[in-house]
Amino acid sequence: MKVALIQTSLAWENPTENRSHLAQKITGFMEEVDLIVLPEMFASGFTMNPKTVAETMDGETVAWLQHLSKAKDCALTGSLVIEENGTYYNRLVFVFPDSTLKTYDKRHLFTLAGEDQVYTAGKERLIIDYKGFRICPLICYDLRFPVFARNTAQYDVLLYVANWPKPRINAWDILLKARAVENMSYAVGVNRIGTDNNSLEYVGHSQAVDFLGNYLLEPQETDGVFIVELDKEKLLETRSKLAFLDDRDAFELIN
Repeated sequence: MKVALIQTSLAWENPTENRSHLAQKITGFMEEVDLIVLPEMFASGFTMNPKTVAETMDGETVAWLQHLSKAKDCALTGSLVIEENGTYYNRLVFVFPDSTLKTYDKRHLFTLAGEDQVYTAGKERLIIDYKGFRICPLICYDLRFPVFARNTAQYDVLLYVANWPKPRINAWDILLKARAVENMSYAVGVNRIGTDNNSLEYVGHSQAVDFLGNYLLEPQETDGVFIVELDKEKLLETRSKLAFLDDRDAFELIN
């Protein structure tokens, strides 16, 4: 499975400008891929002003995702601010080439920024079956919580979208490798670059790590589209040979 990681700057609280900018990125590369990944809150930046940018699932940005997914004949995913019944969610939307979709609401809200004060946390983890892979999509701060990510569902890919700032980027690098190794899974992380209106600087470090902690794509710091290929056969061969997941602890998550 070929995955395109789109790392770029985001216009603050301006979905129209971000859609236009990202559409140029998405339509600008010719290589065929199976999945395109955008950063967390790709339409607005990591804003704590949801009323300013919130959309519905019938809004422009979800329709835009569906249009581009169909045009590129591949899946497309990233998170945005969604409002339902007066409640706001940091919601990842995964759009299939046929325009059907699945969603995941961010479970671990970033209390340091007050995200928990304006957004509602999700409760359920999502596993997506696509192109012979089982994908577990998560969002930014979720990366710090290994129990929620634990591979109890035989997924093949951990997918993180983020707005992870420069001062803590070392943790991003370390934890992506840790999640890949401990779960014998690919880990793909897509972060943004640039500076937001809170004067937070982002240096990207979008990357892909295999099930043994080796880089398929080393952390990137420039604006660009980076393509990696995930090999299901190699993953299964390694799991069969080493079988570390067979010795994992049994537990139950209680919300």
